Amino acid sequence: LRSRSKKYVVSHNAKVAVLGASGGIGQPLSLLLKNSPLVSELSLYDIAHTPGVAADLSHIETRATVTGYMGADQLGAALKGCEVVVIPAGVPRKPGMTRDDLFNTNATIVATLADACARHCPQAMICIISNPVNSTIPITSEVMKKHGVYNPNRVFGVTTLDIVRANTFVAELKGLDPARVNVPVVGGHAGKTIIPLISRCTPKVEFPADQLSALTGRIQEAGTEVVKAKAGAGSATLSMAYAGARFTFSLLDAMNGKEGVVECAFVRSEETECKYFSTPLLLGKNGIEKNLGLGKLSAFEEKLVAEAMDELKGSIKKGEDFVTNMK
Repeated sequence: LRSRSKKYVVSHNAKVAVLGASGGIGQPLSLLLKNSPLVSELSLYDIAHTPGVAADLSHIETRATVTGYMGADQLGAALKGCEVVVIPAGVPRKPGMTRDDLFNTNATIVATLADACARHCPQAMICIISNPVNSTIPITSEVMKKHGVYNPNRVFGVTTLDIVRANTFVAELKGLDPARVNVPVVGGHAGKTIIPLISRCTPKVEFPADQLSALTGRIQEAGTEVVKAKAGAGSATLSMAYAGARFTFSLLDAMNGKEGVVECAFVRSEETECKYFSTPLLLGKNGIEKNLGLGKLSAFEEKLVAEAMDELKGSIKKGEDFVTNMK
């Protein structure tokens, strides 16, 4: 008898671009993408070193073809025909810096790359890793709007590292296999705007109030933990590459027709009074199929959301104003 359930039809023919492919995140991210059967073409762009990175990756015995593009004049060619564009380009934090301290440099970089996406692959899914994500997503959206090609269902701020960290830290405290733990993280992607919903963790976990508070703080400041440990040599690159690849693979699975794929990401949103907000999203062929919203929160989590709003709104406005005032 023929099965009547909708089969997950796999068309492994995705062309994916990495913009900032020679950097600390870009190289390991490109390696993970090259290693995946979901990717058939990998387009690597940066302002330096891409021919070498591409040559190196091209020797790996997986079917994705790898092409390197270097310099602004090759950016358009790098993006042509891409279905997914992942953007880790920019400068990393050094000790003592907040993500917002990166704004001046990274805002310009992201605006330039978003402009190229709007021109050369307006239908692509755009996944932004470049910090401060709370501002670079509004920047990307406003640039796409200027070109009349903005689709809010196709622009994602990659917050997956917050989820990955929450899963890992909860698993460590409870002696669980981290691969089986899933903690939704909502809000934004900086400090106190990062809101882990421990009350909604699967499997269900309980922590006393003081431990819950410390765990939440550790998740919020985990990036700074790495920045300090690297002592001036950058910020999270390997775990960020893993998280960026995880999000990209989820998106590609959903685009290929896999059902029930859910990831959190920072997107245009009507779920709170904030114009952009991260919540669990059901992904599909066209990007966001359905925003699953905030759902039920504990009193502790409600308070965290309320306390994040002002900072989040400020970061969003700062991104929008940057595009308004751009030459």
